[in-house]
Amino acid sequence: MGYKHLEFPKDSVFLVTGGAGFIGSNLCEAITDMGYQVRCLDNLSTGKQANVDLLADRDNYTFIKGDIRDLDTCMQACEGVDYVLNQAAWGSVPRSIEMPLLYEEINIRGTLNMMEAARKQGVKKFVYASSSSVYGDHPVLPKVEGQEGNLLSPYALTKRVDEEYGKLYKKLYGLDTYGMRYFNVFGRRQDPDGAYAAVIPKFIKLLVNGEVPTINGDGKQSRDFTYIDNVIEANLKACLASSEAAGEAFNIAYGGREYLIDVYHDLCKALGTDIEPNFGPDRAGDIKHSNADISKAKRLLGYDPEYDFAKGIALAIDWYKENL
Repeated sequence: MGYKHLEFPKDSVFLVTGGAGFIGSNLCEAITDMGYQVRCLDNLSTGKQANVDLLADRDNYTFIKGDIRDLDTCMQACEGVDYVLNQAAWGSVPRSIEMPLLYEEINIRGTLNMMEAARKQGVKKFVYASSSSVYGDHPVLPKVEGQEGNLLSPYALTKRVDEEYGKLYKKLYGLDTYGMRYFNVFGRRQDPDGAYAAVIPKFIKLLVNGEVPTINGDGKQSRDFTYIDNVIEANLKACLASSEAAGEAFNIAYGGREYLIDVYHDLCKALGTDIEPNFGPDRAGDIKHSNADISKAKRLLGYDPEYDFAKGIALAIDWYKENL
């Protein structure tokens, strides 16, 4: 289980795009801990300088300030690289509804630039971030790859397009691509601030400060909350997966289901507080229920997530208590 026992050729070079962000910085840290070379490419538009500084003194870590919307930057970053973990993207369903053109530029064109650079530079594996939002309004639970509904946001559309390009790049050019359909990832270094912050860090910060959080909707929406270490495992196992599994997208989750109101009460209990939340309107573009079938990732990637929600949330709360 986990990823710490995984082995790559000793001179392996990984490129993590979006490496100053939440998921990207955790990938950079994990891979440098394992002793491999890591290049981090980020333009710091949503990533944090502090996440770069955290690893700056490591000999096997290099930071490149650059933008995936620039093909030359992507070409240079991919030179001599074995594995690309493409996390660079703008997240947030509501923000994509406000800024569809920017999402097209970054999430579609940027990802395509990276695939093209990886292909031209002879990269072995191209692993990229997709999202559970690609399931759209398909009502059936758990979510199974191949059963997608109508898309509900520009963000979801950008991720679906990335998956289609991933499929084509395998078919036409032989580039081994693996799409990671993340389900509500949480854990250390996830940003609690800003209008589009993810719900768990946002709730924790407000509760620690004695403020009243707002839950969008009735709190009865459910999510497959996925601890960051499970995501690290999935990315690294995709780098070791067979070529036969390439060109596909995979649900990356724990395979559980938590109701938001229950999560809120769990957080209150863990933080020793008892604040009644406000309830606001439902958010446009949001999926009501989300729960993943992870059997495909288990079968084809050897994915075997170690952290259920209870284990992950305990670790996340400890981290936020120390770092807020």
